[in-house]
Amino acid sequence: MKEIGILLVLLSYMVGSIPFSYIFSRYFGGVDIRTKGTGNIGATNVLRSLGVKIAVASLIGDVLKGFAAAWLGNYFGGISLAAICSVAVVVGHCWPLSLGFRGGKGVATAAGIMLALMPLLCLLEALVLVVIAATTRYVSLGSVCAAILFPILVIFTHQPWQYIVMGFILAAIVLFRHRSNIKRLRQGTESKLNQKAI
Repeated sequence: MKEIGILLVLLSYMVGSIPFSYIFSRYFGGVDIRTKGTGNIGATNVLRSLGVKIAVASLIGDVLKGFAAAWLGNYFGGISLAAICSVAVVVGHCWPLSLGFRGGKGVATAAGIMLALMPLLCLLEALVLVVIAATTRYVSLGSVCAAILFPILVIFTHQPWQYIVMGFILAAIVLFRHRSNIKRLRQGTESKLNQKAI
């Protein structure tokens, strides 16, 4: 079983490394998304650069990565392996081997993990993100607030300790990946949702 666990963790990283936003933007939009807008391969930059259809496809792909890794880990190894595979898939998304370790910010992939392991928390987190993004027009602010809230909710809903540790790690990764957004938010220069990418 240990060998299966190691293979699943490695598989989770590799699945996380599949850059759906880059692939869909390249083949359906005809552009390298890394050369547009913020240069990030996340769905928000795809939305600003190429529109709703490709952005939604990218978002779904990233969510499914997280869901698959968490579900497989839980199915084959239970709570502990699910938590480790979940971290691995987000690490793969943020630092993908396929793009020279320059990936996304982990929000959609983390949402897939929550959907697989804690669906009610996923719904609440999505609500927080959407409400904040809709009222302020800053998707990054919604993402940051959701990331901060995640480990708190995991604790207060009495989730297993493995998920609590996972929650703090995933929140730290998402916040680290949003450090430039946080800086721009503080400076008042962050792009809003309705702004087109250049």
